[in-house]
Amino acid sequence: MKAILANLAYYLKRIVMHKEFQVADSRVTLRDIAREVGVHPSTISRALNPATREMVTAEIAERTLAAAERLGYRPNTFAQSLKTNRSYTVGVLVPDLTNPVFPPIIKGIDRTLEEAGYTVVVANSDNQPDREQMCLERMQERRVDGLILATARLEDPTIERCLREKLPFVLVNRTTAKNDIPSVVADETAGIKMLVQHLTDLGHRRIAMVSGPHHSSTGLWRFEAYVSALRDHGLEFAPELATQSDTFTEEDGQLAAARLLQSGHDFTAIIAGNDMIALGCLSALKNAGLKCPDDISLAGFNDMRFIDRIDPPLTTIRIPLEEMGSYAARMLLGDLNDDPSSPQTIRIVPRLMVRSSTGPAK
Repeated sequence: MKAILANLAYYLKRIVMHKEFQVADSRVTLRDIAREVGVHPSTISRALNPATREMVTAEIAERTLAAAERLGYRPNTFAQSLKTNRSYTVGVLVPDLTNPVFPPIIKGIDRTLEEAGYTVVVANSDNQPDREQMCLERMQERRVDGLILATARLEDPTIERCLREKLPFVLVNRTTAKNDIPSVVADETAGIKMLVQHLTDLGHRRIAMVSGPHHSSTGLWRFEAYVSALRDHGLEFAPELATQSDTFTEEDGQLAAARLLQSGHDFTAIIAGNDMIALGCLSALKNAGLKCPDDISLAGFNDMRFIDRIDPPLTTIRIPLEEMGSYAARMLLGDLNDDPSSPQTIRIVPRLMVRSSTGPAK
């Protein structure tokens, strides 16, 4: 009986090995596609790689892609990484995944990098510097080819580390105090000036601000633009009308707005550092028994999804967030491919979206 079982185990093992061999042997290769198209395998390789596709004719590229799909070709990314010393993965680090600003940015990044043959790995720092460093270390362990960081502070140890270790990276949505860091950001000054112009046109003269934290470019620069825009309109900056939210969240925005309302100072409008802070401001106004915009007008920044569906719909500054992510991905690809024409900084022009949360001053 033992001999029979031993023989059975032997033949089962041979069958499994044979099937494994058949599976491995049936894998579609570049040579298979080359035979189908009638060109050299190196031409197929160029046609399948988005970075080198322009080196072959449009007809060959089209026939190659059609043949690859028909034959069920799947690229061997492990072999490619050994050959090119690349992992074809890019790390994306965001400060708060619950903030609706970041999913469209990630979507733009992912679409652009996918077209170039890359996979995106996303990590959330929860606005915690220690967690951010841990996420960076894990991404380095995965041997990512580069990073797109949405977590930047004006003085940022993560960026210093990337520079020191020569890890390619691009900043998106935020930047640093250094001028030579590759970044894709909104024109903060232009956006805030649009809001101040809109409010002054409605007759507002006492305009408050609940800014984001000043350790970030979006917090500090929007605040500085607010001060400058007031003076451009002949309005004196009143420090008592400016307060700072600890984070770009609804909860901290509500706390900051409540402090402003409890101070007893007179104002007729609030500019919030972003739409999440604006939602917090709206809650604080309602808790204080005030109506928006009848008592206080309110404006935000970013035009995040569904912000036009709240009551009242929010006047805000629109940034093409998905486009911003796509720009950041292209910039990183330019760096990875040593493209000298890749821009160092892109500043996206925003648009004013006027809705029902702002009205004439009373």
